[in-house]
Amino acid sequence: MPIDLHTHSTASDGTQPPEAVIAAAATAGLDVVALTDHDTYAGWPAAVAAAHEVGVDLVRGVEISCSRRGVSVHLLGYLVDPQAPALLRELERARESRATRIDRMVELMTADGIPVTIEEVRAQAGEGTTMGRPHIADALVASGFVGTRDEAFTDVLRNGSRYYVSHYAPDPVLAVELVRQAGGVPVMAHPFANGRGWTVDDAVIEEMAAAGLAGLEAHHRDHRPAEVRQAEELAARLGLFVTGSSDYHGAGKENRLGENTTSADVLAQIEHQATSGIDVVRAARA
Repeated sequence: MPIDLHTHSTASDGTQPPEAVIAAAATAGLDVVALTDHDTYAGWPAAVAAAHEVGVDLVRGVEISCSRRGVSVHLLGYLVDPQAPALLRELERARESRATRIDRMVELMTADGIPVTIEEVRAQAGEGTTMGRPHIADALVASGFVGTRDEAFTDVLRNGSRYYVSHYAPDPVLAVELVRQAGGVPVMAHPFANGRGWTVDDAVIEEMAAAGLAGLEAHHRDHRPAEVRQAEELAARLGLFVTGSSDYHGAGKENRLGENTTSADVLAQIEHQATSGIDVVRAARA
């Protein structure tokens, strides 16, 4: 029963619409897929319809961008109530800050002669999409300044570049609490992906666990074997479950659907812990 609990669509920084992500999951042989766009639920309705059409079970989720003392933390929230007011306000605040940040980054790049405009970036993102650096990368690819998203992120869009601008992000402990208040199940994404930049130490994850963190995404392409073991050992010590997933973004990244998966037992734990009334969408299969 292949289960992939971390994917993105054009509702945030993926390159495929939600329905295409779900169709691609079916083609990849997945039985269950989670749609977890950054700071938004906008892709859920189209994903639900597609899940029924192609026969893939759907876990509705969200990836919340968090920060502790300038270090990025990503939290996956599964089966949250999309109307829960406190979490909804936090996601709206983050999206607004992301948009302002993109404006400032483009201004800095334009001042240095890099061929990109905010109109071109918005055209890559589309209406109602959660704005992010990948949309600047896509605009730079379209202009011919770089060849791929990855090339953009190794140079002008990397953390610490002269064009990098931070955005509002909640503390990860607060985010865990808000997901639980929304009846959802919080799992920390790629906790030790050091290749992306600084990661928080175990003490922060212990705080998150005390606040209600349910699991760690140990099996992820950005974790080397030692980091997988580190996550598994920490999860065992803190009484957390372990997940694996692709972090699929379509053509924007090399990640492939189902390259890491989660066990059916862990999915059952997620369903058991959720109290929102938002269930896994069960699709009829031929």
